Amino acid sequence: MMLSLRYVFSFMLIALSVSSAWSAEMTRVQVEALLAKATADHPADLRRKDLTDLDLSGLDFRHADLWGTDFRRSNLNHCNLKGLNLDLTVMTAVNLSGADLSNTSIFGVSLMRADLSHANMSASRVVAIMDGANLTGANLSHVDWAADMKNQSMGLMRVSLKGANLTGVDLSHAKLARAMLKHAKLSKANLQNADLYSAEMDGVDLSGANLSNANLSHAKLHDAKFNQAIITGVNFTDAQHVPTLP
Repeated sequence: MMLSLRYVFSFMLIALSVSSAWSAEMTRVQVEALLAKATADHPADLRRKDLTDLDLSGLDFRHADLWGTDFRRSNLNHCNLKGLNLDLTVMTAVNLSGADLSNTSIFGVSLMRADLSHANMSASRVVAIMDGANLTGANLSHVDWAADMKNQSMGLMRVSLKGANLTGVDLSHAKLARAMLKHAKLSKANLQNADLYSAEMDGVDLSGANLSNANLSHAKLHDAKFNQAIITGVNFTDAQHVPTLP
């Protein structure tokens, strides 16, 4: 039977709820001590640790193994996570505002309701549920958030940004093919040369966005708003419900 990414997350969160009755496994002081001793060859072992509800703001995690770590509701604002493998971490409602997430891999992750405002996620590879996340002012240039068409045994594995706030983000040259963007807020976003092939964009707000040379072929655009958007060179081939444009 085919399972979607959302069902996978549901099973993961049910399992994690058993451990949520206890507090985090470590304190900030203990995490800092591990990071202080870590090197590139001998990273801090935080793999699959429960670090929920902690204030870890400002820490440099570049020499840490964070695969599968549980960061739910924790404060990671202005942390340095550049280039890390964050696959299967749990980051629902996490605060990553101003964090450096450039060149990271974030696969099979829940970032629902996360605060990623002004974060640097440039060149990141993300297949995650980010519904309701706040990404205002984030740098998402050159991201690869397209559906993983080579790994579909469990259903369509893609980024989901339903209802997410992407006001003013830089998505230039972004790969968002088949992304779920229903009712996302993309007003004043920079989408120059972005690939939105077959993206689900019903109800998306693109008011004032720059879509120059973007690819929206086969995209679903029912009730999408393009007020004052720049659409020079946009590819609307076989897009559905393309609104009347000036």
